[in-house]
Amino acid sequence: MTSPLYHETHRPQFHFTPARNWTNDPNGLVFYAGEWHLFFQHNPHGIKWGNMTWGHAVSPDLVHWTQLPNALEPDALGTIFSGSAVVDWANTAGMQTGAEPPLIAIYTSAGSEVKPPVPFTQSIASSNDRGRTWTKFAGNPVLGHIVGANRDPKVIWHAPSSQWVMALYLDGNDYALFGSPNLRDWTRLCDVAMPGISECPDFFPLPVDGDATRTLWVFWGAAGCYLLGAFDGRTFAPETDVLRAEWGANGYAAQTWSDVPASDGRRIQIAWMAGGKYPAMPFNQQFTFPVELTLRSTSQGVRLYRQPVRERELLRQRTQRWEQVTLQPGANLIPQTDCELFEVCAEIDPCEAQAVGLLVRGHDLCYDLSTGELSALDKRAAVALEGGRLRLQALIDRTSLEVFAQDGLVSMSSCFLPEAADWNLEFYTRGGAARLVTLEVHELASAWPAL
Repeated sequence: MTSPLYHETHRPQFHFTPARNWTNDPNGLVFYAGEWHLFFQHNPHGIKWGNMTWGHAVSPDLVHWTQLPNALEPDALGTIFSGSAVVDWANTAGMQTGAEPPLIAIYTSAGSEVKPPVPFTQSIASSNDRGRTWTKFAGNPVLGHIVGANRDPKVIWHAPSSQWVMALYLDGNDYALFGSPNLRDWTRLCDVAMPGISECPDFFPLPVDGDATRTLWVFWGAAGCYLLGAFDGRTFAPETDVLRAEWGANGYAAQTWSDVPASDGRRIQIAWMAGGKYPAMPFNQQFTFPVELTLRSTSQGVRLYRQPVRERELLRQRTQRWEQVTLQPGANLIPQTDCELFEVCAEIDPCEAQAVGLLVRGHDLCYDLSTGELSALDKRAAVALEGGRLRLQALIDRTSLEVFAQDGLVSMSSCFLPEAADWNLEFYTRGGAARLVTLEVHELASAWPAL
């Protein structure tokens, strides 16, 4: 018997997946008229990578998604690789046809799959009906081939210099910034190197510690790493080495939403969870849950923090809470439950313990006091105790575990296949007792329509 769509055995229940077939990088993230738009790399014709097209989904709340018809299909310039989208409020590109400002998509025309092959270039398309239909610019490409498989344009509006700024991956570990007054004519501004990192750039400013008078720019690369620095409208000047925010096995190609209203004010990001396994499913691959990004001062300097967006609370249906509980080796505090979906929030004083952790459907999330490392799904990250305590937040779906330590200073996005019928959670301690200062276990509802 075939399971109903969106309720299949290995279908994530609060992480976006397309109804069918392959997906990878999030693209064209833009907010307009009350809708969060999520475009994505999509193969509409198969379960594996290929035939790259922009799929499309919208949400009123970053949690409940509705998939729409595909937005951008391959053409004579190539398949449609990754890119971004913006609201052209001032109609700088001259593509507005009605009373509302158009949405403009900026994407890579990946010519290697056309015959005869042509070089990778950058193109644009416009929508005047809230993203439901798209018209490709007759003058495409708007940025010609530079080097290699140059790709993944991420465009923002830079008000101080009255221009659009594009971050573009070039080749190797090399990126560049380009400027344009109209999204059609582009000038190279500066080059940016990210040793060891390639693909899928993002570029945006954030206040430090919430102070609008102190801003740093974040230059992001696909592998969950970033640079912090200054940008004057022409040159990005890094002030750090490459730093890492994502330490998990699967988080990749993250991008942030454009045009989030000032009344909201958040910088919100979502990523592809690359390499997950979904046997016998009609879809392949999933995205992370959206996170909010902030810059905060630490003893090591300013760092990027990532925390799940507050809209996760829309899914909470039953909460259990404990305070000041001593956890002994061999004891499990969390009662048995048939629930599959959880948000777990804990503040832990390790006390005499050598290790503390959480078993998630046969998989181990462990903090080792001897090494100061947090491990999950065979990946490790150094996490220093703060005030002698460890703060953990975990989002647990059918096929994924996302962990945020010390308020999101370290994040780990990982996919897994659960042990058969093992949906239990178990907190544990080894080598001595630990104290759970607070523990909240929220059972979550599915974000998909009820059966």
